[in-house]
Amino acid sequence: MNSKLFWYIATGAVAGLTAGFLGVGGGIILVPMMVGLLGLTQHKAHGTSLAAIIPIAIAGMLVYALRGHVDWVLVATIGSGSIIGVIVGAKLMMKVPAHRLRQLFGVYTIAIATLLLLR
Repeated sequence: MNSKLFWYIATGAVAGLTAGFLGVGGGIILVPMMVGLLGLTQHKAHGTSLAAIIPIAIAGMLVYALRGHVDWVLVATIGSGSIIGVIVGAKLMMKVPAHRLRQLFGVYTIAIATLLLLR
């Protein structure tokens, strides 16, 4: 196996593991790994992360759903709002320079981590 393919698979495995175990794995895990480890641009990492999370989310959802750990009403409610939000967010992201996007992503990640630690 060539080195590049190994790192792609490893990135996916880490994202899948954290998605299944911690309930995260989209942007929080994939974007920094794709930018820092795989060399993608910030914008391409964001878009690729959104596409890659589809199979990750489906696989994890199936495991949880089969055990009765999915609130389908909440899925429908949050999902509806999320569709609108992701379309608006993706359009806004295209207008932000890569360095500023990286900074905003870092601030967001630190803020979420801080909130989780304080609870």
